[in-house]
Amino acid sequence: MKHLRIGTRGSLLAKWQAESVRKQLFALAGVEAEIVIIKTSGDKMQQAPLSQIGGKGIFIKELEDALLDESIDLAVHSVKDIPTDVPRGLSFPAVCRRDDIRDCLISPTGSTLETLRQGARVGTSSLRRRAQLLRLRPDLDIRELRGNVDTRLRKVGDGEYDAIVLAKAGLDRLGSSQRISETFAPELFMPAVGQGAIAVETRLNDNETGDLLSKLDDPETRAAIITERALLGALQGGCQVPIGAWARVERGEMVLEACVTSVDGQQHVKQRLTGPPDQGVQLGEQMARLLMETGAQTILEEVGRQRG
Repeated sequence: MKHLRIGTRGSLLAKWQAESVRKQLFALAGVEAEIVIIKTSGDKMQQAPLSQIGGKGIFIKELEDALLDESIDLAVHSVKDIPTDVPRGLSFPAVCRRDDIRDCLISPTGSTLETLRQGARVGTSSLRRRAQLLRLRPDLDIRELRGNVDTRLRKVGDGEYDAIVLAKAGLDRLGSSQRISETFAPELFMPAVGQGAIAVETRLNDNETGDLLSKLDDPETRAAIITERALLGALQGGCQVPIGAWARVERGEMVLEACVTSVDGQQHVKQRLTGPPDQGVQLGEQMARLLMETGAQTILEEVGRQRG
């Protein structure tokens, strides 16, 4: 097996994820790999709100370009950063076993969402999190928060925000779980599509690398991700649409819960469906239709108007 080059973003979390894949490849097949840091457009535009620069693919495009021009052999991504359209010539032979899917609150005072002061400043760059926070606490002052996990933790520690919301999996991976004030139940606060999962991308024609990476694949996680991404694709949502979803296999069947929440938190549509685990695409598309029929269409049209 050739010496492999693993492409990743340069954040601490992205490097941790790439290193995790590197170690697994060595443990499984004795394959040596080097990590290549690539700066993405999402990393370069740290000041602009994600909702303005358009979330689709801004954290992975340069990595995919590097794959296509063969300057790297594989790229490691957080699934929630991956657009529903995959470029021709690329594929995902590995979706690694999923970590914690939940969101959590970090407050220097140890406050929970319920005990935060009236009008507290809460930081997030996600429309989904903003919408769900305002649904539960309409008094909160939700403020834009950009930067890597370590930057965001520093900002809340410095008092720029009373609290911030992050994915628990990222904090777990970085050994920062002790900073968490509250972990949200997914039934109350629905995670992003793909949250907590890592996927590895390579060239479709690189069979040797693809076969090797397939050893890292977790079929149950892949089935859940296929289901959630089918829903996202059917709703034509990028990461900047207030959609939450959680698919998992329970007692042999796929359970999919999903919600769409208006940006001000005033409207909220939530549904639950079940189906065979191997029919995730159909289940996701069925969920999209159900959500649209029960109020999501109005919410998404309004979001589209607001973004112009």
